[in-house]
Amino acid sequence: MTKKYSSFTEIDNDLKVLRLQREIAKESLKLDLNNAKTHLSPNQIMGVASFKIKQLLIDFTLSKGLYWLHAIRHKIQS
Repeated sequence: MTKKYSSFTEIDNDLKVLRLQREIAKESLKLDLNNAKTHLSPNQIMGVASFKIKQLLIDFTLSKGLYWLHAIRHKIQS
């Protein structure tokens, strides 16, 4: 769909709007890039990895502890 212009003023106004939209898009891209750099920093990655390792250790410990308690309970009932 092409727009028909009746004056150069309309063309200039549309060009101004397009320039502003382009600047907004550039600034948005810069902000997204900075956010990505922040979230992918070594400290952030290590923090997430540390949390996951702790979570896995807790899950493993709990499962082994429950298995151990079940085995003791089974021995007592036998």
